[in-house]
Amino acid sequence: MILKDKTFVITGILTDKSIAFAAAKIAIDNGAKIIATGFGDGLRITKRAVKRLDAEIDVLEMDIENTVQVQEVVNQIKEKYESIDGTLHAIAFSPTEAMGGNFLNTNVEDAIKSFEVSAFSLKTLTNEFLPILKEGASIVAVDFDNSQAWPGYDWQGVAKSSLQSIVRYLAFYVGKNKVRVNAVASGPLSTTAAKNIPGFSAMNDEWNERAPLGWDTKNAEPVAKVINFLLSDYSEAITGEIALKTQQKIQNYFLPQITHYIYKAYQYHNLS
Repeated sequence: MILKDKTFVITGILTDKSIAFAAAKIAIDNGAKIIATGFGDGLRITKRAVKRLDAEIDVLEMDIENTVQVQEVVNQIKEKYESIDGTLHAIAFSPTEAMGGNFLNTNVEDAIKSFEVSAFSLKTLTNEFLPILKEGASIVAVDFDNSQAWPGYDWQGVAKSSLQSIVRYLAFYVGKNKVRVNAVASGPLSTTAAKNIPGFSAMNDEWNERAPLGWDTKNAEPVAKVINFLLSDYSEAITGEIALKTQQKIQNYFLPQITHYIYKAYQYHNLS
């Protein structure tokens, strides 16, 4: 059991279809103790969801935008557990007006909200949890492939790109604390959050066509396994990385033509 006697805080458990739920289940199966968080109406949903896990799980109220509340959670954990071995950041939100093809008309307030909740929150979580993270602790963020523009994903896609950059900078700055920071960029999965993404079905179709190993949008387990690997000591030398990009890039049809012109220019240069 690769996580035996370790304790992790997992955010974002909403239903048994969520990535966070799958990650928690595998972590428990591998000997870990899990602390879950939720807030607002979602807290009740989280409490109901964790009952499906075969373990006794503390559920703490934590709104990542409320620094005082985050600090209270840190104090509660410190009082009961003293320290933890890491955390899973599965937090994302964009206003409706910042998605669905409204990219050019999105106002700055909605774009900022997307960034604050989906990206900057990782810095908040890391900063506040740092005093209770053990040496060798691991922070893993749930990401989505943003190597291209996905129609309808819009400012959430921009926020996810920011998240990847924040992962790298956090890895740089907290490395001296012997803390690792990585992200897992999965393909589209049929989670509660995904239902709120306009054009999600189109993402599914394209991903299924381009994933070399195939892709099951109803199965979060492959993603959860990578998360657990990154939480474990088996990944002790890995930090600042974005793992699990499972699709092929679109072929650049202009490349052969560009190569042809470069070759012609090279020939001309040698002959002159």
